[in-house]
Amino acid sequence: MQFDLIVPALENRVSQTIVKNALEPHWEARFEAHSYGFRPGRSCHDAIVQCFLRLRGGRDTWVLDADLKGAFDKVDHCSLLNTIGLVPGRELIKQWLKAGYVEAEMFHATPEGTPQGGPLSPLLLNIALTGMQDLLLSFTTTRTYQPSSTAKYQSPLKSTLQTYGYCRYADDFVVTAKTKADIEAVVPVLQAWLKPRGLALNMEKTQIVNIQQGFPFLGFFIRHYNGKCLCRPQKEKVLAFLARLRSWLKHNASVSPAAVIYHLNPILRGWGNYYKHGVSKDVFGYVDHQLWGTLWKWCCRRHPNKSKLWIRRKYYRTFQGRAWTFSTYVTDRVGDRKLLTLMCLNRIPIQRHVKVKGTASPDNPELQDYWLHRQTRYGKSYWGSGSKYRKVAQSQNWRCPVCHDALFNGEALHTHHRLPLREGGRDNEENLVHLHHNCHRYLHNNEGVVLSGQRLERLDGITVTSRS
Repeated sequence: MQFDLIVPALENRVSQTIVKNALEPHWEARFEAHSYGFRPGRSCHDAIVQCFLRLRGGRDTWVLDADLKGAFDKVDHCSLLNTIGLVPGRELIKQWLKAGYVEAEMFHATPEGTPQGGPLSPLLLNIALTGMQDLLLSFTTTRTYQPSSTAKYQSPLKSTLQTYGYCRYADDFVVTAKTKADIEAVVPVLQAWLKPRGLALNMEKTQIVNIQQGFPFLGFFIRHYNGKCLCRPQKEKVLAFLARLRSWLKHNASVSPAAVIYHLNPILRGWGNYYKHGVSKDVFGYVDHQLWGTLWKWCCRRHPNKSKLWIRRKYYRTFQGRAWTFSTYVTDRVGDRKLLTLMCLNRIPIQRHVKVKGTASPDNPELQDYWLHRQTRYGKSYWGSGSKYRKVAQSQNWRCPVCHDALFNGEALHTHHRLPLREGGRDNEENLVHLHHNCHRYLHNNEGVVLSGQRLERLDGITVTSRS
């Protein structure tokens, strides 16, 4: 059965989140080391680094780039419930799986699959696929090495190695091996393992490739270039990103330059931060150049009767030693005039991502220091060196002063003004504090001492003044 994204009612979403929070720590302690999708503390970049570690230096040369056919839609309910076992909430999970959905005033039963859109669905898929790594790592290869003629002992040396490497992100996974024969041999093994779970390989998207040919994975293209394994942004993703920017500029020809910068900068920053962990410097330069050409055409269409020199002086300035920077002057909320510039991707430093350690889980109390160090390291790369926002985070010891949890724990961040701007507050470091989104809402909505329309909250010794 094939069904589209299904968003449960709010009451069901709350109930699913409660069950998820109860089950997730238990399963995080059991999940495999090389499963990275929809898990706390793990990301796409961990999966990319795992692929790189298996394919660098000629360690593995053949790849099974696999994809599951309708993974969320085809999971067998009986197999999934048996894997979950007799735990609190099991009957609720069963009811959600069997609930069905209504479309065009017609009820559709769901005898299989876990509908996408619910908070619990990613966890259920990870539970259903748990065990694939143990299956693959059970295959070993014994290799014999003949010692050199000058060695003291001339008896052959034997080494037992794992035949397959493995990396999975949700329903997209990669299996690596030394030879093509090994990869071909594992395909029927995987199909037999998936069948009782109601799953199967999508043979249209599953391919066996040599690392010299390369393969796409999570937006990157992994391939050997002159004997060196490189993870570069996938060409199709780069072209689609540029098409998205061009389309927006084409359909917003009359907006102000400030609106263009406010719209594009978050998109460029997010895209650049995702790809900055790969070999992306040349691609960043290419995107900057293509975007410059698109913006130049956008400017010329706005002023068809003006000279090119006039257009350049109006829209472009030299900023931090870089000429032809698209920019404009704006007035901020306190009335100060400031220069607003378009972000340059090529200025984003390339930083190698450090893969999460083994089966480490944020729920393990013995690894609190490890996770705090990891989250702090991410925060330092999130805000550039010398940024006032980074200095604010350092002054908070990289923790949210409301919940005392790490700032970068996966929740959205908001920057709060201690003294509101309408009351004379400024955007300087002393007047800013980073909070989680929900903590920010709590700060504004929590009942406290109200003085002349203001609310006072004390956060780790910091008095924060905000409007109610």
